[in-house]
Amino acid sequence: MTAIAADSVGYVTPQKFAFETPIAFASGAVLPRYDLMVETYGELNAARSNAVLVCHALSGHHHVAGYYRDAPDVARSEGWWENLIGPGRPLDTRKFFVIGLNNLGGCHGSTGPASIDPLTGRPFGSAFPVVTVPDWVEVQRRLADRLGIEQFAAIIGGSLGGMQALQWSILHPERVRHVLAIAAAPKLSAENIGFNEVARQAILTDPDFHDGHFYAHGVVPRRGLRLSRMLGHLTYLSDDLMGEKFGRLLKGKGDDYRFGYDAEFEVESYLRHQGDKFAGYFDANTYLLMTRALDYFDPARDFDGDLAAAFAQSTARYFIAAFTSDWRFSPARSKEIVRALLAGRRHVSYAEIESVEGHDSFLMPIAQYHALLRAVFEGIRV
Repeated sequence: MTAIAADSVGYVTPQKFAFETPIAFASGAVLPRYDLMVETYGELNAARSNAVLVCHALSGHHHVAGYYRDAPDVARSEGWWENLIGPGRPLDTRKFFVIGLNNLGGCHGSTGPASIDPLTGRPFGSAFPVVTVPDWVEVQRRLADRLGIEQFAAIIGGSLGGMQALQWSILHPERVRHVLAIAAAPKLSAENIGFNEVARQAILTDPDFHDGHFYAHGVVPRRGLRLSRMLGHLTYLSDDLMGEKFGRLLKGKGDDYRFGYDAEFEVESYLRHQGDKFAGYFDANTYLLMTRALDYFDPARDFDGDLAAAFAQSTARYFIAAFTSDWRFSPARSKEIVRALLAGRRHVSYAEIESVEGHDSFLMPIAQYHALLRAVFEGIRV
């Protein structure tokens, strides 16, 4: 029996919301209806002024905190930001009503490529529309309307989630009071787009991909997903952390090379394990969609490349945070956001946090990081 901490939200149950109104995407494609998988923690107050939206990153989903009672292994069902959310934790559910959702195009219950296309009676596959961050914000806005939330106390996210939080303040400035964008960037660098393209090519060239319609063939492009995750995971960690965890240690006992191509070093074994695990639960088409949404994110594009102009109508108070060891979305990229906000005379606080965890730092219970988040949330009036 797993012992659940007293300051956890405990056992939780997701909810599926059906939306029967069509949604038009930035690409021009239209989805006639869709479902969203959602979890909430805490209670919405009478004024409906204490809601906090948590936006997930590339491989995230609605299960942000807590545990599932009916999971085969309750410990493994822990929410991906469990260390942050709960009664007495930095994002305190005694004060806030916290919402997590699986974005449209996801593979954890919301309508996505593996869902049945009502027009064909078969999974959408690669026919599912390409989604963008503004598309997701529109979907999240509709969810807020369904819940009767006119304005969020805060919207928070790390990485791709932080980009969604920023986009909210641009598209709907009147509907968000605080934005917390962590380990994010104003747009991807050419190097980051390149990493995403290599990951996509691993999937697209897998013989089991079948142009995105692998469901009908009863297969999964496991090799491509595995390689994509191995590459991605490698970029999420720092050199120092990998050196500390693995160095040049060999698997098993002894220090003799075996002169072959099996996993000989500990780091090889670790990456293969991560790749195998990911390929066992994540959808290949969703991975393609999520990485493309990252590539397309560029809120300054509609303002002649002027990021300060993009934020000109925002009224939110911003907290921007970066981590010293994050080379995928380095502190320099967060500072670009800060400079644009300052140029527009927006209210912004910035923190650069010491860490060895690389890009994954935003998921870790780093003491300084959590103390800062606690201070921000304690300062939010509801």
